[in-house]
Amino acid sequence: MQPSAQEIGERLKDAVENTLPRLLAISEDDAKTRAGVGHGWSRKQELGHLIDSATNNRIRFVVAGLSGKYAGPTYDGDGWVDLGGYAQAPWIDLIELWERLNRSLALLIERIPEERLVSPCKVGDNEEATLGFLMQDYVSHMETHLQHVL
Repeated sequence: MQPSAQEIGERLKDAVENTLPRLLAISEDDAKTRAGVGHGWSRKQELGHLIDSATNNRIRFVVAGLSGKYAGPTYDGDGWVDLGGYAQAPWIDLIELWERLNRSLALLIERIPEERLVSPCKVGDNEEATLGFLMQDYVSHMETHLQHVL
């Protein structure tokens, strides 16, 4: 059964609430490093990716919530992270921006009418999905990246 917009918004708010103190406990020096082994983004860059994800998904959620459908491009994650300059940004600034964007996004999600959750959404070449799926997928994607950062 599809969760309600209210439930998805609550899940997002809970994720922010539960993660914020743990992000704040990461030092500036540790934030410059990659959480895992091998190549990839630093913690700063990965949180920056989540800022970009919130930005892109906000547009998708608003358009589908208002018009009953969405069709638009995907985005170049590496390109956005690079242009965003997240590796050079202060860690606290990234945390605060991520927190504020997601608190705002949770409020938006909770205001989407339930009948809009079945709105068809086409993101790039991906298979069409419902707005409800995109919202749930956004929160899951964020939680996965946060587990990696932490």
